[in-house]
Amino acid sequence: MVSTAPKLNKFERYKAEKDGLAVQADLEEFARIARESDSWEDAQNAIDSDDLTQRLKWLGIFFRPVTPGKFMLRLRMPNGVINSEQMRVLAGIVQRYGDDGNADITTRQNLQLRGVRLEDIPDIFQQFDRVGLTSVQSGMDNVRNITGSPVAGIDADEIIDTRELVQQTQDMITGNGKGNRAFTNLPRKFNIAIGGGKDNSIHAEINDIAFVPAYKDDRVGFNVLVGGFFSAKRCEAAIPLNAWVDPSQVVALSEAILTIYRDNGPRANRQKSRLMWLIDEWGINKFRGEIEHYLGYGLETAAPKDEIVWEKRDFIGIHAQKQANLYYVGLHIPIGRLYADDMQELARLADVYGNGEIRLTVEQNAIIPNIPEDRVALFLQEPLLQKFSIEPDPLVRELVSCTGSQFCNFALVETKNRALAMAKELTAELNVPNSVRIHWTGCPNSCGQPQVADIGLMGTKTRKDGKAVEAVDIYLGGKVGKDAHLGTRQMKGIPCEDLKPVLRNLLIENFGATPKNSAET
Repeated sequence: MVSTAPKLNKFERYKAEKDGLAVQADLEEFARIARESDSWEDAQNAIDSDDLTQRLKWLGIFFRPVTPGKFMLRLRMPNGVINSEQMRVLAGIVQRYGDDGNADITTRQNLQLRGVRLEDIPDIFQQFDRVGLTSVQSGMDNVRNITGSPVAGIDADEIIDTRELVQQTQDMITGNGKGNRAFTNLPRKFNIAIGGGKDNSIHAEINDIAFVPAYKDDRVGFNVLVGGFFSAKRCEAAIPLNAWVDPSQVVALSEAILTIYRDNGPRANRQKSRLMWLIDEWGINKFRGEIEHYLGYGLETAAPKDEIVWEKRDFIGIHAQKQANLYYVGLHIPIGRLYADDMQELARLADVYGNGEIRLTVEQNAIIPNIPEDRVALFLQEPLLQKFSIEPDPLVRELVSCTGSQFCNFALVETKNRALAMAKELTAELNVPNSVRIHWTGCPNSCGQPQVADIGLMGTKTRKDGKAVEAVDIYLGGKVGKDAHLGTRQMKGIPCEDLKPVLRNLLIENFGATPKNSAET
């Protein structure tokens, strides 16, 4: 008899064969093989290919063909909060790898370590356990780092402090950081954001589930958005679930949606497997009904309005906290890249001037909170602030970039170094009256989120003079904060070597820039 069972794509096949978390038991053996092999090629050949290139991602360990033998390690940092002890541990890890070792702040408020060797992973994970860090379920078909306001608990105007809710939701999904097989086989990756402020610091519209602060009958809670995502084939803003939930319901609702998506989400085509495709198939009313059936109770209808009433803040500079006589200072980290010495210095500043806490933002910057008023002036004299400015130039201030082809095999172009160099060159040529949000992403996977930028640049290839060259598609009109919406592609296939005059014209025509040389026209 001919089987009528649907043929699994390769990703569903290797998930069906072995749960991603199962490689936890193999780490010591993988490390031994890597340590004892004569070459990385020999080690690679001795380890199951699916384990090495795919399943390790369930532990946050990413094989990178462009850097043979050197892995990327992605942390989970709920709400973007890290302490000085944890930062020092991470600094020590990347310092071991010399020029190969660094850390990138991501657009989901966490850190990715680069240059990591497989033979060191068991020891690294022991260090993580000692200081309360985890990288579990941070890649592939799992829920990614859960984002929240980077000034939760210290923002004088916040509606609700979401840190505990973010942590509780992560603990539910990851089994308190040890791994939870209930949610290791989703149809695709999944993003959750829980916002408590007035300025949409979480970019609610690009998350599969977003909790947006809202009042109902003088009760503080959240309106719920669902289905937002970026992919190579489709980008959609999240849509209202028409539900309002009390803070006590956030974890349960997240669990319900994840379970329904796990059990019913489409899996045949990887390009059509995000949550929005299930919502399209069912309709939002059926989707909401299935959630209520799972929960065993009805959801309240959404509040008439939410509390996102401000334009987006970038948190750079000196800001008063809700706590009397305390301030937080936002530091601009160019293209989000940190080296071991930078990380050690951030930890030192957090200890000397604050309470040992560091916050990360989705704009790839860092915040030192809880600085007493009488210590701020001394803090501003620290040498690190010459590198990580509190008054960056307008074209650098809100510059965001994905990893790019230097470390990522998916990227079609180099992004980070090119982005920073071009922003500096344009700054030297133009007076720009206000910050311009320029986002670079190396490929259509959109890790750099070009669709939410004033100017978004997506890596591609084009032909020039008969040769294939690095190029970008240009997106315009993305808006964050109040009334957020996605930008659209306006130009295709601009060679990177020809990009600067195009950006220059866009800045002059659309953002009020003027040439610094008055003789120029």
